Amino acid sequence: MFQIKKTIVSEEIINKDFVCNLSACKGACCVDGEAGAPVEPEEREIMEEIYPKVKPFLRPEGIEAIETQGTYITTENGELETPLIDGADCAYVTFDDKGTALCGIEKAHNEGLIDFKKPVSCHLYPVRVQEYSSFSAVNYHHWQICDDACSLGKELQVPVYKFTKDALIRKFGADWYKELEETVQQIQKEK
Repeated sequence: MFQIKKTIVSEEIINKDFVCNLSACKGACCVDGEAGAPVEPEEREIMEEIYPKVKPFLRPEGIEAIETQGTYITTENGELETPLIDGADCAYVTFDDKGTALCGIEKAHNEGLIDFKKPVSCHLYPVRVQEYSSFSAVNYHHWQICDDACSLGKELQVPVYKFTKDALIRKFGADWYKELEETVQQIQKEK
């Protein structure tokens, strides 16, 4: 672990390799699991605002889940998440003709209809951020369904922090990422 500004960062994000391999996993992270994607407090209003433009990209069951539960939900622990369809798929999930899960929010973004790419937690994956009162913990999350992504990352020699560069800059800023790169160089020199 090392510290950058008000974050404590796991060395796994520099030691582990990762490149999403959608052809292998088919976007399983959007349909497996027991909870929706984390939504940050400042994303609540955005999720509500963009919904009318995202709605045409969604499946009927996703629309129904959102219109029943809301554009995001609050869990028993007070955490915000995307709603699920029958406790499984994220309500924002769509599928291409090959059965690969895609994000309706990201599709609307790619079409130029909205500026918001998707919740930052989705953009950051496999990095997970846990907020504490005085700092944020930045960790690598290993999930078996992403083993093919780890293999591809290793083959291409792309560490997690490089794969998630845009998302890390979105979350923490360019200065933070520059300091991360400097820290990585220092750690590699010491090895």
